[in-house]
Amino acid sequence: MISAQDWADTRRLWDYHQMGHALRPCSVAIGLGSHDLGVADTAVELYRRGLAPLLVFTGATSPTTRDRMPRGEAVHYQERALQLGVPRAAVLVEPCARNTGENIRFSRALLQEAGVDVSSVLLISKPYEERRAYATARKLWPEVEIVSASAPLTLDEYVDSIGDARLVIDMLVGALQRLLIYPEQGFMIEQQVPHDVIDAYERLCGRGFTSRLLRDEEGQALSQTRR
Repeated sequence: MISAQDWADTRRLWDYHQMGHALRPCSVAIGLGSHDLGVADTAVELYRRGLAPLLVFTGATSPTTRDRMPRGEAVHYQERALQLGVPRAAVLVEPCARNTGENIRFSRALLQEAGVDVSSVLLISKPYEERRAYATARKLWPEVEIVSASAPLTLDEYVDSIGDARLVIDMLVGALQRLLIYPEQGFMIEQQVPHDVIDAYERLCGRGFTSRLLRDEEGQALSQTRR
């Protein structure tokens, strides 16, 4: 049973995970691979609006995408973009990345190899991954400007699109945990996490929304709560 308090806490995490950047034209758009083809759809829409002349799709497969995207996340994203009318010459594919850090590093290398001059990146992710993707890119590619983007969905609309409310809450909680612990591990820049966001996160953990948490060898959830 998901309570009214659970939903209120989830909305607080949802709002925090989104960067709220004003979209503007960038050197390139990079779509981060996942189970969600909506990332590719958003990339195509922004390309059509003239916000990027080139799309890069990055991602291999994972346990959650292997069956659904057997040719790899980036390849399926490319196929979707071509179906929607994007010219093949406007799409680059990076098919090896298996996490957000590799998404950024491998895409950067691909663009350098292709001779693309990059001063700004339109970084496209799932709605609840905006802040994590931004923080990772700022750590690994600090010399370029990062503009975060995702499908313009409300929490309710996103839950409806996934069809599993508990899974969505678990994903939001897991994404927040990574924002708390990854800076210390050197994976992303540190960002201020408001007290009310941490409170919401801790309540949701206490209520059992923990399937996406990273754990140590003894099965305990990794934690680094900053107050």
